[in-house]
Amino acid sequence: MKEQDYINYGRIAKAIDYIHRNFKEQPTLEEISEELHLSPFHFQRTFTDWAGVSPKKFLQYISIQHAKQVLDNSQATLSETAYKTGLSGTSRLHDLFVKIEGMRPGEYKNKGKGLDINYSFTKSLFGRILVASTYKGICYMGFADDKKIALSEIEKRFPKANFIQQTDDHQENALQIYAEDWSKIETIKLHLKGTDFQLKVWEALLKIPGGNLTTYGNLAKSIQKPKAARAVGTAIGRNPIAFLIPCHRVIQSSGIFGGYMWGTNRKTAIIGWEASKRNI
Repeated sequence: MKEQDYINYGRIAKAIDYIHRNFKEQPTLEEISEELHLSPFHFQRTFTDWAGVSPKKFLQYISIQHAKQVLDNSQATLSETAYKTGLSGTSRLHDLFVKIEGMRPGEYKNKGKGLDINYSFTKSLFGRILVASTYKGICYMGFADDKKIALSEIEKRFPKANFIQQTDDHQENALQIYAEDWSKIETIKLHLKGTDFQLKVWEALLKIPGGNLTTYGNLAKSIQKPKAARAVGTAIGRNPIAFLIPCHRVIQSSGIFGGYMWGTNRKTAIIGWEASKRNI
């Protein structure tokens, strides 16, 4: 390790410790950099290079984790949670949750309480599918080799929701794509929970034509985030809608297909099937 790298590591470790200890005061960039005896510009650049996120974003992650613990383990109101997290009010708590968690703090606290979710299992060319929907639209669609494990996935996402095993129009419209009928694509409604960044990545996935592939780096460029290939990969890994939101069409720059939430063999099969249909 170079001497400068060693020095920078020590600085970043000290900065992270400072943020952990003082996040309730929501320290500014200037306050943190002063603690390290660095200029705000130098500290911002050094921290981002080492941590992969800006000091402000790291502070937001620390704050949201604390807020989630408060909401999970107490009867605190949103106002009290904001206060205990060091935020100026519920509006800042709301903005932070929407930006980081992709949902309002009340939705996180309720965990789907009072929400009816219809679900059903059906067969497809690529295996059994579990599809689930709310009154707004499809909230989950994934391959279900094991029914219990698949159902537990949506139960984790909405632990207090009321699950009803039945089909509805949302599900029937969405499942038409597995019958190669894309004519009703505009009728498919989705009920997605995701951060702004995740939603932007998922939207970009929808623009990849069938039978075509792209890389994580190219997808990052397409959303004007050329240095965020790793973050793009994380967002792809959290895609809750298999096949319809085609995360299977993204591969590594080396040409290796890479991982897939529902199995690498299935990803290979889907890519091959789509390529053969394109060439007919």
